Amino acid sequence: MLNNVALDQLLLLDIETTPLTASFDHLPDELQALWLEKNAKTAPESENAFENFNERAGLLAEFGRIVCISAGFFFTENGHYQLRIKSFYGNDEKELLSGFLELTHKFFTRHPRFQFAGHNIREFDIPYICRRALINGLSLPVSLQLNNFKPWEQPLLDTMQLWRFGEFRNYTSLKLLAAVMGIPTPKDDIDGSMVGKVYWETGDVKRIADYCQKDVLTVAQLLLKFKGLPLIEKDGISIVA
Repeated sequence: MLNNVALDQLLLLDIETTPLTASFDHLPDELQALWLEKNAKTAPESENAFENFNERAGLLAEFGRIVCISAGFFFTENGHYQLRIKSFYGNDEKELLSGFLELTHKFFTRHPRFQFAGHNIREFDIPYICRRALINGLSLPVSLQLNNFKPWEQPLLDTMQLWRFGEFRNYTSLKLLAAVMGIPTPKDDIDGSMVGKVYWETGDVKRIADYCQKDVLTVAQLLLKFKGLPLIEKDGISIVA
């Protein structure tokens, strides 16, 4: 599987997002009204749109924000694949987005077979990054101007799409896919549903970045598994400060 994919041409990524504000009450009045309208259409069964904001707002780029983007890339040493990971995180969303977009531009220009890689990046991570970049007044690099690509030419390698094999009824989480493929994953003290709570109650973005990096590593191991290659050992993983 993935015989035509060159691992050293991939930029692996994962993002962590939170609601735009600590609570619904902190939203500007206009956005409060628009959230209530949005919630009534997308979750009409919800009895409490205010509590629903804390649970769901981080999933929507219009009502959420990015607090971490972790990016990884493969390289070889002594004939074995290794992984280098760099994270852009903090309270300044525009700054972290700018850093990631700059990295993306450099990677795209250096690698003729460039592709983004990740789990559910086609439906979540990439659109979210593009929308938040535009909201922050940033220009998208060529690799993220997806409307200029034919659908089959878009530089996206999505492990969730690969696992579907053309079937679109079910969502398979990265955690479940790693488990069934026999890929060991580290025990985490948080999961994706807790990121907003951790961010707004403790401000510990480093803790969030550590969690985000583990997802990038899991995607890397999954790609190696798909290609029938050995997994990366612990000493083959480096984190760029």
